[in-house]
Amino acid sequence: MLLELKKLIEANPLFRDKLNFPPFKASRLRTLINQSLNWQHQLCKNPRPNPDIKTLFTDHSCAAPTNGARAPPPANGPLVGSIPKSAGFPPMGAHAPFQPVVSPSPNAIAGWMTNANPSLPHAAVAQGPPGLVQAPNTAAFLKHPRTPTSAPGIDYQSADSEHLMKRMCVGQPDEVSFSGASHPANMYTQEDLPKQVVRTLNQGSNVMSLDFHPVQQTILLVGTNVGDIAVWEVGSRERIAHKTFKVWDIGSCTLPLQAALMKDAAISVNRCLWSPDGNILGVAFSKHIVQTYTFVPNGDLRQQAEIDAHIGGVNDIAFSHPNKTLSIITCGDDKLIKVWDAQTGQKQYTFEGHEAPVYSVCPHYKESIQFIFSTAIDGKIKAWLYDCLGSRVDYDAPGHWCTTMAYSADGTRLFSCGTSKEGDSHLVEWNETEGAIKRTYNGFRKRSLGVVQFDITRNRFLAAGDEFLVKFWDMDSTNILTTVDCDGGLPASPRLRFNREGSLLAVTTSDNGIKILANTDGQRLLRMLESRAFGGSRGPPQQINTKPPIVALGPVSNVSSPIAVNAERPDRMLPAVSTSGLAPMDASRTPDVKPRITDESEKVKTWKLADIVDNGHLRALHLSDTDTNPSKVVRLLYTNNGIALLALGSNAVHKLWKWQRSDRNPNGKSTASVAPQLWQPANGILMTNDTNDGNPEEATACIALSKNDSYVMSASGGKVSLFNMMTFKVMTTFMAPPPAATFLAFHPQDNNIIAIGMEDSTIQIYNVRIDDVKSKLKGHQKKITGLAFSQSMNVLVSSGADAQLCVWSIDGWEKKKSRYIQPPANRSGTLVGDTRVQFHNDQTHVLVVHESHLAIYDGNLECLRSWSPRDALPAPISSAIYSCDGLLVYAAFCDGAIGVFEAESLRLRCRIAPSAYIPPSMLPGPGRVYPLVVAAHPVEPNQIALGMSDGKVHVVEPLDADPKWGTAPPQDNGAHPAISAAPSAASNQASDQPTR
Repeated sequence: MLLELKKLIEANPLFRDKLNFPPFKASRLRTLINQSLNWQHQLCKNPRPNPDIKTLFTDHSCAAPTNGARAPPPANGPLVGSIPKSAGFPPMGAHAPFQPVVSPSPNAIAGWMTNANPSLPHAAVAQGPPGLVQAPNTAAFLKHPRTPTSAPGIDYQSADSEHLMKRMCVGQPDEVSFSGASHPANMYTQEDLPKQVVRTLNQGSNVMSLDFHPVQQTILLVGTNVGDIAVWEVGSRERIAHKTFKVWDIGSCTLPLQAALMKDAAISVNRCLWSPDGNILGVAFSKHIVQTYTFVPNGDLRQQAEIDAHIGGVNDIAFSHPNKTLSIITCGDDKLIKVWDAQTGQKQYTFEGHEAPVYSVCPHYKESIQFIFSTAIDGKIKAWLYDCLGSRVDYDAPGHWCTTMAYSADGTRLFSCGTSKEGDSHLVEWNETEGAIKRTYNGFRKRSLGVVQFDITRNRFLAAGDEFLVKFWDMDSTNILTTVDCDGGLPASPRLRFNREGSLLAVTTSDNGIKILANTDGQRLLRMLESRAFGGSRGPPQQINTKPPIVALGPVSNVSSPIAVNAERPDRMLPAVSTSGLAPMDASRTPDVKPRITDESEKVKTWKLADIVDNGHLRALHLSDTDTNPSKVVRLLYTNNGIALLALGSNAVHKLWKWQRSDRNPNGKSTASVAPQLWQPANGILMTNDTNDGNPEEATACIALSKNDSYVMSASGGKVSLFNMMTFKVMTTFMAPPPAATFLAFHPQDNNIIAIGMEDSTIQIYNVRIDDVKSKLKGHQKKITGLAFSQSMNVLVSSGADAQLCVWSIDGWEKKKSRYIQPPANRSGTLVGDTRVQFHNDQTHVLVVHESHLAIYDGNLECLRSWSPRDALPAPISSAIYSCDGLLVYAAFCDGAIGVFEAESLRLRCRIAPSAYIPPSMLPGPGRVYPLVVAAHPVEPNQIALGMSDGKVHVVEPLDADPKWGTAPPQDNGAHPAISAAPSAASNQASDQPTR
């Protein structure tokens, strides 16, 4: 708190470097607050044992209950016992104590976690390991943490400290947080909602449950009313796995289950879902059984554990990590909640206390406290810690019937949705602190036909299926935002599920199918997968029963056809293929293969490299600039929304171009057809980095943009500066050299944490908000020149001027692996010089860029393929980057040329000469002006921007008539063809042949 206040004061330019702050003990401010609270409480005429003090701005009084507090209901009774107090705030023994505290109202959803031993109306059944010992910081985030009754004083958190704790522990990761700055809320529009029907899948039976894969955004798990489960790849519309229900080991089943199956063999899936990492899926059935499968990347499902979990139906399941190992939580008709080891199926906990069948479970955690919400069909909501000591709360859900609960993705907001027996539906947000409903959303029809299902996306939107529609709400508004009928065909209360990014929405149909809705990002994702599948499925039309390769999952191994598919060359079939596709193979049929091989050879011979040398065969735009003597552009990037370009010059000055809405550009999108405006705020200031005493032209510049485009972090040899993108004002500076910062990267989950590569070869993991270096990573020998995070692999990959790659674990920042990149065959000696890294969209493959070559590495730092300058592109590489869809690699060269490569194979498909995009008046001579940096548009995969050595910026894209860069080169027996660069429409000149 003291650091926050100090930074807040110093953020004012009037006070900066003018005040001396005396040293304080870490607990001094807490001591002052507690003294005030104790003093106020002693002045009360009728002091209550559980005072509710929220602020120091008004005098405290215990004359009447505050905040609507009411007595605990008899069902729970007074709660006794204590938990260890938060280690961060020691008890204040030097001050007059309050009276001993009793527990806060058990109606509070958060407050129940402060009590360890409530009196229970029902016995607790403990099976498995003993109850968990609560961590010392159990109550750190609670509004009123309890002090042990033996403590001489009472310690309250103030409202400010509570706010700070929330920001530090559960704040939204997409917001930059630092003292002295106000942060605009994330901007969302209805265009972010997936409303366009892009796929229709026919499951064949009534879909009961849906869940998108947490990593592979287009993989959908489906469970049906006949006990089937299926895994769909919605991009290719293919069902890549299918399992019908069967009991794996009937002999180990209990007698009640055997009797139930003998009486009625019909069984339905009640719930199916993925584990948090997507490696395991769980299925709950309408009779006793829970099954778990291991999901293999080729689409196969392998049996893992079968659990005879409950007597009657298993109504819901959920995954959690109560003991740092994956567990599966189940609830059922027998009124019990149980926790099992997800790998072995061994029971760990049983929670007993509901008086009706348990309908749903919702596990969650805050800091080190893990707990489970459960709802029963009598409308009772209970909450449990993993200690088998009984329910911590007992209150009613709206509608008093079937209700499900869910947290927003950032874990800060709790929602529930349910329907009463009369058909009245309720979607609400809960106030965890008070245990009360904070907000009720409007828009449901009366007498809903079925239990309404809901889902949450982007920490912003709610969706529910009702009245043959999908209804959307903004979380912060009770009024319905919009509805979608999905082109008709929905049941009265359709089930629905978002994918992780909220770009796709799966909705059940009344004809046993599923409709996939998408927003712009989702449509782009599906187009990307389609283009990959198209490029990877070329082959003879006679192939029978061969599944097309699933790009998102890798090659399919269980091909049902006798035709084998080469896993590395999915578009190449083995030569022995029957042209009829029906007759068996024999020696007499082999001549039929020759014409096809000849055709493929002809394709290789006739394919020509697209060589663009004339500006009439692409669209190029030179961005206007008022600077008469611009310095070279050393860093260039698009904003995340794709409507602006930000350039950093070697003179430490930033320039921002924004595309505006106009008659020629009604959407205001970035395009080479309309010039953007060189934008400055009304105050007219420049966004200029701090520089050292030397020449800024010689410094290594670095830049990073926050996810919401609100802030840019940048350095040019001096301190790192954090700018507000709306005002260009410096919000804060840090990391004064030496050493100087040479590369910046935002943590993928928390914009407050920055990885900073340094000139002294170290990497500092820095928390902007608290001005503290969390870790210092050492492993390189020269300055850091590249950093890239992979959220799915949970790693940071670094590269340096020593041509070394290092992999660091995000969890503990330990170095997992390192490797020096290998020089190409035409280059001897150890490589030196800047090396850049960038993760592919799949978050597992890494593009490595060095002036001597391009390379693709996997997560284990194994080089999969590489390309080095030669023939048509002989100059050293100055910059390279993936396209936004991950299908292309754009590389800039020191002679001004641009190469467009296939991302998977690094085959060259197009060469752009400098004469094609640089106006003749700006072209002083070959090699004298060239791109220092290439930037890829975040939405349009075929648009790039080039930052030049003469300070100019160009935007380049194909013509509308031919919206792609060249055509993909064919493959010749698994090898890269010797591409004959033939005359293009632009020049009719023969160009060089790049080697394989």
